[in-house]
Amino acid sequence: MSMKPFSSTSARGCSRRAILRGLGVSMTLPWLESFRPRLVAAAEEAVSGPPQRLAVLFAGNGFHSQEWWAEGSGAEMKLGRVLQPLADFREQFLLVKGLFHEEARKGNIHSSQTGNLLSGAPLASGGEIRSGTSFDQVIAQSHRRATKVPSLVLGCERANPSVHKNYSMLYSSHISWSSPTTPTPLELYPALAFDRLFKDDVERGDASVLDAVIEDAADLRRRISPADRRKLDEYLDSVRDVESRIEGAGQRGELQGWRPPLAAPDRPRPPDGIPQDIAEHMRLMCDILVLAFQTDTSRVVTLKLNNDHSALRFPNLTRVDNPTQGIDYMIHHLLSHSDGEDWLKVNQFFVEQMAYLARRLRETQEGEGSVLDNTVIMLCSSMMAGARHDNDQLPVALLGGGGGRLAGGQVLDYSASEQRQMCRLFLSLMDVMGVQRDSFGDANAPLTEIA
Repeated sequence: MSMKPFSSTSARGCSRRAILRGLGVSMTLPWLESFRPRLVAAAEEAVSGPPQRLAVLFAGNGFHSQEWWAEGSGAEMKLGRVLQPLADFREQFLLVKGLFHEEARKGNIHSSQTGNLLSGAPLASGGEIRSGTSFDQVIAQSHRRATKVPSLVLGCERANPSVHKNYSMLYSSHISWSSPTTPTPLELYPALAFDRLFKDDVERGDASVLDAVIEDAADLRRRISPADRRKLDEYLDSVRDVESRIEGAGQRGELQGWRPPLAAPDRPRPPDGIPQDIAEHMRLMCDILVLAFQTDTSRVVTLKLNNDHSALRFPNLTRVDNPTQGIDYMIHHLLSHSDGEDWLKVNQFFVEQMAYLARRLRETQEGEGSVLDNTVIMLCSSMMAGARHDNDQLPVALLGGGGGRLAGGQVLDYSASEQRQMCRLFLSLMDVMGVQRDSFGDANAPLTEIA
């Protein structure tokens, strides 16, 4: 057995934070002075219930200026035509109006409106790449040891490396940022995204964690101070106690803690390459997102349906004035300037992806409810309407239960508020995901009406 130190900081020749290793097991120790043991936290989660998940969906170039709206509440809520695909989910639907990013109003259109959508950070111009860490990645980094894939970032359109009006088009191509200078790598190939979730997956055994690492623990104990020995013993006792509680629940015939609703993929691996059909591409990426949540392989997934300033076409959708032809006579970006009926159909197609996700997650039982009950799906864009390139108020739709914390079935309007930073929403969603922050971006308080 071996012990691998995390750092060179030593106490009597031993790292104060270490990994105990055994057959098929790696058990991370806390900093012996203070940190709450990660393994205890994970085991307590198994007893307390399922985790929360976050899915962020992005659609570029905004929506139809007259049809993105909702009014009323609950099952009686009325929806504009863009949002009509979500009619079956009105009681778990939340439309948020009036939020904006101050920094996104300081540059030009498209790139400078999009690169900080999930961070609210200032953007560098002149072709330089500098934004801010996005809130989805803050959550993923906080939970990075809880799942095999801390963050899955998917896309249905290739990144554009050019420069538009003095800003890099990479801002238009990436909404998820792992650091201010690093867009999170985007997976465009459904097969490779599938492989990332399931390839080389290791099956967990039923043996006690402590039994597997007992030799390493004994070796560690000989090399630390008496005070740290007491803390180590308390830590190991707490892990044993949680293990015993889970084992006891199983002997009594009770649910042995939370289990992912799906242990393995229930769908075949997608074919290699990028699908020619954009509808198939989006649907495959949605299916992979659902698989990630069902198997608890990832709890944070960001899906960029297209770029801002997008060049996608939609031959899968029929024109309103000529049903024999598809909507492929104009790219997405230019179509958004028209604000016509074909543009409305494209908008509905994007919202249908959110509805499909919600339907799949609602159909998957988890405890007394469904995976959707423990998920928040957010659909957003970096402008309200492509015809005006306006980002004074951003379109935001939320769907799901958030573990009982998301207050659905309502419309929240912050347009008259002096504190309408989009980052306040991100603070609320981070809180739902168990990440507490005093501030984020330009916000110092969450939206208390959200959760």
